[in-house]
Amino acid sequence: MRAVRDSMDVLNGKWKIPIISSICFYNKRRFSDILSDIEGISNKMLSKELKELEINKLITRTVLETQPVTVQYQLTQHGHTLRTIIDNLKDWGVKHREEIIKN
Repeated sequence: MRAVRDSMDVLNGKWKIPIISSICFYNKRRFSDILSDIEGISNKMLSKELKELEINKLITRTVLETQPVTVQYQLTQHGHTLRTIIDNLKDWGVKHREEIIKN
């Protein structure tokens, strides 16, 4: 149970899994791309969640020296281990939606 608790502590809240999914499906994402992918998240909340994901070594933040400056986020090698979980959640969500709609 402790391992499940640790996992839930890292991925808690309503935004972390959608953020990881956005980055996971596109490999590299800019802040504005993630913001537009996730309906209802504010700039401030996205920034906070990205920092927490970076602290937990799930994503890396890269500042590109462009005009204007561009920041990209991508999964770390450790973050890529979540791909199976994200894919399983997506598949389950599709099946669950079909189950609910048919009734």
